[in-house]
Amino acid sequence: MPEFPVRKIAVTVEEIFHDGGLPAKEPRRRAAALAVVKNPFAGRYVEVLQAAMEDLKPLGLMLSDRLIAALGGDVKAIDGYGKGAIVGSAGELEHGALWHVPGGYAMRERLGEAKAIVPSAKKLGGFGARMDVPIGHVNAAYVRSHFDAMEVGVPDGPRPDEIVFALVMTCGPRIHNRMGGLKAEDIKAWDGLR
Repeated sequence: MPEFPVRKIAVTVEEIFHDGGLPAKEPRRRAAALAVVKNPFAGRYVEVLQAAMEDLKPLGLMLSDRLIAALGGDVKAIDGYGKGAIVGSAGELEHGALWHVPGGYAMRERLGEAKAIVPSAKKLGGFGARMDVPIGHVNAAYVRSHFDAMEVGVPDGPRPDEIVFALVMTCGPRIHNRMGGLKAEDIKAWDGLR
C-alpha cells in the first residue's frame, strides 16, 4: 500500500467585491486547499497505479472539510468546485490523475447532492509551479455564471518527488456575470450531465 505523507497544507480564501463594475451586494468567495505530499512512485515507472486512489481518499475528505470551514461552514452556500494536481519532475502525469476519484468524490460527499462532474487540471511542474484549477457549478456543467479558474501553487513545492494536490470551492457566481445560459436557479434534477 503506497503512502503519501503530507509535508504541508495551505488554505487560501479570496473575497471578490467587484471586477471593474459596481461592488456586488455580496462578494464572491473562492477558496483553495492544497496538500504537498510525497510521491511514492517518483523516479520509476509503475504499471498499476489505480489502487492508490483509495489511499488518497482520507486526504480528499480532510481538504474538503478544511475548505468548507474556510468558506463559513454552510455547505448550502457552496455552489462551485474544481480540482487539480501539480506533479514534481520525478513523477509523471498519471500520478496527478490519481486525484480524480479521491478529490472529486470527497467534495461531492461533503457537499451532499452535488451532481456535476468536478472540473480538473493536472500538470508536471518544477519548484514553485502554479496552475489554474477550473471551476464549474456543483449541480450542472453548463451554468456559465460559474465558469472560472483559481490559480494555485506553493512557493516551496513540488519538489521532484512530490505532488501538490488541490481542491477549490466557491460561493456564488462570477461577479458581474452576464453571459447568459442555464441559470443556477433553473437547474433541474438531472442537469449535472448537461
